Amino acid sequence: MTGARSYEQAGVSLATAEAVVERLRAAVESTGAAGFGAFAGLHPLGDGRFLAASTDSIGTKPMVAKPRGALRSCGADMAAHCINDVVTCGADPLILLDYVAASRIELGAVAELIEGAAEVCREAGVALVGGETAELPGVYREGELDFAATCVGVVAAADVVDGSAVEAGDAVIGFPSAGVHANGFTLVRSVLAEEDYDGPDLLAPTRLYLAEARALRGRARALAHVTGGGIAGNLGRVLPAGLRAEIDWDAWERPPVFRWLARHVAEEELRRVFNLGIGFCAVVAEPRPGELAIGRIAA
Repeated sequence: MTGARSYEQAGVSLATAEAVVERLRAAVESTGAAGFGAFAGLHPLGDGRFLAASTDSIGTKPMVAKPRGALRSCGADMAAHCINDVVTCGADPLILLDYVAASRIELGAVAELIEGAAEVCREAGVALVGGETAELPGVYREGELDFAATCVGVVAAADVVDGSAVEAGDAVIGFPSAGVHANGFTLVRSVLAEEDYDGPDLLAPTRLYLAEARALRGRARALAHVTGGGIAGNLGRVLPAGLRAEIDWDAWERPPVFRWLARHVAEEELRRVFNLGIGFCAVVAEPRPGELAIGRIAA
């Protein structure tokens, strides 16, 4: 491994992100919000159901994807990312709204993003109901763009999956990712400056895990979308206090892109930043035949 690189050296601090969440917790919860810090926030409708909502950004992936003609994948990333977050609480996703911003709007680039998002929305049965396109010269660098979205869904109170039923000894099952997905690209760009990589798993769009989540209804005690923070970090967001996930890091084969990254990034940092080939996890009492068991819950 040549000079080991880290996310913080590349310009992103996960510790700062965690501190921001804790700093804002009191203000957010004072509004009556539930589920702050989880993948999706919940709001009671008063009829035995909750609205579930999540907002996220595509990050710096377009800086790699645009020169390689892969912006459409970034649009798919954004829709799948937000939908995956919403389904972690057991909700059915209903609508998506998007936000595109740049110093100067390029119609072709925006069209690719929205077409990519719409393709995922059609697959998920989600309506892309609107959004905002903003030209902000002086805020964004020339030629760069930002893409964000919000997904809203609904879940019956009796069907909410919040991790509260998880017990020590439960199994963690994992579902494969398509590659890097859309997190950690600031570190990826740092590595690309040293060694190029053109495998399809670098820019493959985020997988949609809606079907997997629905198939686990009635069994899943917790669901986690593996984004920034890695497998253990994202499982930690849905586990009760006092419990932790013990991951068998040899239980699956990593996609080639992570072997490339491992030549430049230490193993601990890889686990902390990337999905390493597992894009979605569920905690269940016991795995069934054919399911990929990747760990156990421990006290």
